[in-house]
Amino acid sequence: MPSTEPPQFHAPAGLIIGWRDGEVVRASGIRYARAERFKPCVAEPPSVTPILATAPAPACPQVADPRLALAFGDFYTDAIFDEDCLRLSVTVPAERQPAEFLPVLLWVHGGSYVTGAGDVPLYDPAALVSEQRVVVVAVTYRLGLLGFLGSEGGTPPNLGLLDLLEALRWVQRNIAACGGNPNLVTLLGHSSGADAIAHLMVSEGAAGLFRRVIMHSAPLGLARNRQPMIQAMAAAIGTFPATASIDEVLARETAVNKAVRRFGLKSGMPFGTQYGAFPLPAESEIEQAWEAVAPQVDVLIGATAEETRFFAAIDPKFHWLRRLSFVGTLLSRLLVRVTSGMIYLKPAEAFAQRHARAGGRAYHFLMLFQPAGDTFGAAHTVDLPLLLGTQASWGATPLLAHANWDPIHQAGQQVRTLWADFARTGVLPAQVQIPGVLRLKRE
Repeated sequence: MPSTEPPQFHAPAGLIIGWRDGEVVRASGIRYARAERFKPCVAEPPSVTPILATAPAPACPQVADPRLALAFGDFYTDAIFDEDCLRLSVTVPAERQPAEFLPVLLWVHGGSYVTGAGDVPLYDPAALVSEQRVVVVAVTYRLGLLGFLGSEGGTPPNLGLLDLLEALRWVQRNIAACGGNPNLVTLLGHSSGADAIAHLMVSEGAAGLFRRVIMHSAPLGLARNRQPMIQAMAAAIGTFPATASIDEVLARETAVNKAVRRFGLKSGMPFGTQYGAFPLPAESEIEQAWEAVAPQVDVLIGATAEETRFFAAIDPKFHWLRRLSFVGTLLSRLLVRVTSGMIYLKPAEAFAQRHARAGGRAYHFLMLFQPAGDTFGAAHTVDLPLLLGTQASWGATPLLAHANWDPIHQAGQQVRTLWADFARTGVLPAQVQIPGVLRLKRE
């Protein structure tokens, strides 16, 4: 008979009290650090009282983007927003044996560095955890103006990246107590989360914190030559008192959108990591830095076949193309092909090839999966339901267009098996073809 007692993890962080949820055990909303506004975070000391880990991590305060509802519906179901958001959640198979230490996947959510949270229902890792017998850690970190904009002599840049490093240190100290193997930590990220992972690979202090990385749809084509835009953003935001309310902070963040319009494609993700600011090397040294770490980190990187079709579908400024009938369809396809290649597809393949040349193990994938309906196709984010979430969380989203969940689940099982095998061993077949779902090759 299953125990009715709440699960407990005796960790260096303190006694963590979690909760049972069907085939998994969860410990949610655990504090890994604290931070004053616009300052680097400080690791959370061990707790002398039990840590009640039964509520989701709060999301970082953020400017609402109504366009997201056109793809995800109510993305933030029951979410709480709080600057005190440096929390993580651990999900473990319910039947794990006491002496069993499983591979760990640390989930870094996307959202252009301005939206998202680790514990939203769409990112529920229960299927991945129970089916593949892995441990998943979901991290919430600072976003936007709070986490990814700074300047010399002012607010330190890369605060959100420092948050992620501190979360990784927490994992190294504590994950064995939760059933995870600290020597088998794989970073799993999507979009800006994948971009952050690419830069964690070359961050000072990151060595030894993880063994492998899986990067979905990293917008690496937007990472370079950002300094003029960053300066324009800083000028648009200006200065404000430390006592400013969070609403005042977010209002300044909104001002950035107007200031960056003249910077073309980069304006689609104005916030992000900054080279030459701790913990990152200078931009002129980044290629050499990635080459230097290649032998120590296994890489699985790729993108969807029609990445930017997502933005064409949700952004009103592209809707005029639909009114041009056949010509509009052709123009839209051309625009999607060119921008997807520039921002996501070509940089991902180049990243894998460089990694392999430098002596690392690298796999490159292309996601072909597309849901029912003709709006999104194989667009940005359509691969997420193959890894995370449930029918209950994804089934009613416009992104999946009420598609039958069974084929999505079956395709997801194949992808989840490959990804978990990579997390366990770092080794996949030299070539994989899953018709209509995935193409993968070793570089």
